[in-house]
Amino acid sequence: MPKQVIHISAKVDAPIDKVWEHYNNPESIKQWNHASDDWHCPSSSNDLRVGGKFKNRMEAKDGSFGFDFEGEYLDIIPLQKISYKMTDDRKVDMSFHEENGYTLILIDFEAEEMNPIDMQKEGWQAILNNFKVFVEQQP
Repeated sequence: MPKQVIHISAKVDAPIDKVWEHYNNPESIKQWNHASDDWHCPSSSNDLRVGGKFKNRMEAKDGSFGFDFEGEYLDIIPLQKISYKMTDDRKVDMSFHEENGYTLILIDFEAEEMNPIDMQKEGWQAILNNFKVFVEQQP
């Protein structure tokens, strides 16, 4: 049975090259990659190439829970597209579109079966919203 695909998006007030750099730079990822203020991303590694892997550590700040969000890149078109497969074989497709100085990010990801669809969508959207705020605050 095919997995349900969830769609999220954000319009970032920044040029596409700045958005691409902050989305893929491990030092930047550690600053924005969390769904709420009681979580953080203490480590990140990113080998941005087809066949390359990424690994971002997500942890509750109180130390009560943590996990590695990781996967392998399937397709990359610089400044346009990233596709990857997570360790549980779910796929994610992202596209980046520059429009009048803004960058539109569209993300489609396959849902997992443990948590409600709304909860997954809200969590991923919260992380993307944190990314938007982070990039827009950078000089």
